[in-house]
This record gives sequence, structure tokens and C-alpha cells, in this order.
Amino acid sequence: TLELSSNFQQQFCLETQMHLTCTNIHKESVTKALEAAKANGIRNILCLRGDPPHGQDKWEVTEGGFANAVDLVRYVKEQHGDYFGIAVAGYPEGHIDHFKDLPEITEEAYKKDLQYLKDKVDAGADCIITQLF
Repeated sequence: TLELSSNFQQQFCLETQMHLTCTNIHKESVTKALEAAKANGIRNILCLRGDPPHGQDKWEVTEGGFANAVDLVRYVKEQHGDYFGIAVAGYPEGHIDHFKDLPEITEEAYKKDLQYLKDKVDAGADCIITQLF
């Protein structure tokens, strides 16, 4: 992601947004990725929990990593203040984890999902990108 973002940013003068996920990544790797993004003039970061690694059904926290996108957003803000514009994912129909085995999301799960979205914004997200499942 860093290489692609840097190439588009530098070679084509396109404003880019680098994706960062919590999947299989340690805090030190995120620190390095953010420093490299900054060094390459990348100012926009999309903070995601991420999907389970290929071959796994369930997402699990990486030891020494981040539990969710809220933690990742907080970390980016703590380390770099307002340097980066931070985007997060929002799910108008609710996140798939809340209803993948059901025909639709329950009202209770939907409210929980909206609260989690608010938590991401409260942690420092500047914008929300929507995704439908």
C-alpha cells in the first residue's frame, strides 16, 4: 500500500489515501508505515480493522497490535496530531459481523454498530467511507 500510494502521490501528483489495517500488524510496523507515509508526502490514512487473514474465518487481535479501528485512529492521532486526514469505514446496513448468519441486522446490533462508528469519529476520524455488504 505504501509503495502504490507513494508512486501515485509522487509520479502523478495524485492525492492518495494509504490503507492501514489492524490485521497481522504490530504497533512498530504501523509507526514505521506512518513515518514513511509522512516522508513521502502522504497526508490521508484510511484506518480499518481489516478482514480476517486469508484462510481464517474469524478476525483475531495480533499480540502487540491494535484491537480495532478505534485504537488505530487514536494511535495515529497520538503520534501525528492533525498531520494526517483520517478516514474510517461506516456501514449503513450494519457491519457484516453483526448479521452474517442472519437475514438482517437486529436493532440492538445496529445501535451498537452506530455507537462504534461514533467512537471512531470521537477518536479523531475526519471522514467516513461507506461500504455495503
